[in-house]
Amino acid sequence: MVQSTHHINVMTWIVEKKRSWAEWVALHTLLVGPIPTHLAVIMDGNRRYARQKHQDTLSGHTQGFHKLAEMLGWCRDLGINQVTAYAFSIENFKRSKQEVDGLMELAAEKFEVLLEEQEKLDKHGVCIRVVGNLSLLPQRTRQMAARAVIATEQNNNCYLNLALAYTSRQEMTQAMNELVDGVQRGELLASDISEELMEECLYTRGFKDPDLLLRTSGEVRLSDFLLWQSGFSCLYFTQALWPELTIWHLFGAVFYYQRHHHMLVAARQLCLDQRECVVEEQDVECCRIKYGDKLTQEHITEYARGRENRIAAFQASLTQRRLSYLQQLACGDED
Repeated sequence: MVQSTHHINVMTWIVEKKRSWAEWVALHTLLVGPIPTHLAVIMDGNRRYARQKHQDTLSGHTQGFHKLAEMLGWCRDLGINQVTAYAFSIENFKRSKQEVDGLMELAAEKFEVLLEEQEKLDKHGVCIRVVGNLSLLPQRTRQMAARAVIATEQNNNCYLNLALAYTSRQEMTQAMNELVDGVQRGELLASDISEELMEECLYTRGFKDPDLLLRTSGEVRLSDFLLWQSGFSCLYFTQALWPELTIWHLFGAVFYYQRHHHMLVAARQLCLDQRECVVEEQDVECCRIKYGDKLTQEHITEYARGRENRIAAFQASLTQRRLSYLQQLACGDED
């Protein structure tokens, strides 16, 4: 007989649970080494878990939500203060209408619960951020998501970033459109465009790149998730289905990260150094075209200052546009 559990009313974003003696020993042992500050998770296996338990698909997704809430508690104990979870891909819209509609309603319910628990979230300093193309979500889901983001935006102890209607390819396309629009409006010069500025136009603007990316269910691929941001992340794959994940799986992932930490840090720093050199060389080349043999260091400094001012103004405009859009969604005024 197929069982359905998605009507369960126990829905909370903050799960408080006592750790066993063995868990505390393992935790404090890990704390001696480097701990990732940003964990990204691909929560795969909810549907397979539901089939194994003879439950309907939505029950698997509901239990997947509870697992995410539980994992946030594990991260809090470890000192991981930022989690980005792949909640719903744009590709997932290709699933059956029944499943997609159920997931969208489930997401709206969870955001509603979040708003009801705002006092508890404020106590723990939890900031909720949503990344993705929100215009693809049903009106109620995107409205509740926007309200949750606005309600918790002042919290800064820990961050839960939910990727909804998200793929990296769409994110990067949107970022490029922002840059093109900035040039066309005269806010930027084409020569201002760089990797760093591209990052400022991604949905994850202001986020630290993930140190560790964890995927469950045995699949060894990223499924178009944080492709730009995870270039120097430690990747960890486990056979466990997402609802089956335990704190010991997370401990294993963190230990794996610690073994590769120094190599990852060195590679990331080398990339940043190279990026800075490219920007400096581009400033010199732009000035050489303009001043020729009369080029001086003062010309280069002046050009760099102008570029920084243009970029700052562009970023401020982008921030304001995104904030206004969220406020419109939260009010239900999307026209």
